[in-house]
Amino acid sequence: MDSRFFTPNNDFTLLGTQHWLAILFFTAVGYGLIRWGRVSSPKMQHRIGLVLSCVISLSILSYTAIKVFVGPFDVQKDLPLHLCNFLALTLPIFAFMRKYWMYEILVFWVLAGTAQGVLTPDLDEGFPHYRFFKYWVEHAGLVVYMIYASVIYGMRPKFKSIFKAFGAIQIYLVFIIAVNALVGSNYLFLMRKPEHPSLLDLLGDWPYYILVEELLIFPFFIVIFYGFKAADYLSDRYRGKQVA
Repeated sequence: MDSRFFTPNNDFTLLGTQHWLAILFFTAVGYGLIRWGRVSSPKMQHRIGLVLSCVISLSILSYTAIKVFVGPFDVQKDLPLHLCNFLALTLPIFAFMRKYWMYEILVFWVLAGTAQGVLTPDLDEGFPHYRFFKYWVEHAGLVVYMIYASVIYGMRPKFKSIFKAFGAIQIYLVFIIAVNALVGSNYLFLMRKPEHPSLLDLLGDWPYYILVEELLIFPFFIVIFYGFKAADYLSDRYRGKQVA
């Protein structure tokens, strides 16, 4: 295997060529999967979603295995406990069961949280480093999957889903605070900001940015909810014009 796959580099830059190419690539992948799903049988639609979720989950499992067997593995950084890692690991459960209460939580967590990781990646290594592949399969893959599930399975969040998603994330925050206190880690960036530029830089110093994040969660969730409403309204109008 190419040694560059394991050799650290600093080739990735925010809004650089690799950043834009990654976004364009996964946009094309998402568009292709949705087009494929639309013309497929329900059984094939489910299979596509399940395979996609497993690929996303395997990106986390393989990354963790590389860190353990190739090294270095750091319990303070490499446990799959950041929100996107946790979502990626558990996604096949939803893909298999397709329970609506799971969708209610996942759709807000992914579109409000993971999408920020696509726009402002916490990433140094560029192509062809293994962390580059893991990062984009995980983050962009989660966004693609939730859009796929919403379009192909016809699932939509309800207004009360906002409160369910908010309550669930508070439970997860308490769990991560306990883990951070136990091992001295910074999962979910609850102890300090990420090293790379991110939207957190606009929210003040620690711990104030955490409080601001909490205050912003509801507006973000509401924007996502009405974003679905707007998308459905525009889609219905477009179909109406086609029929007319």
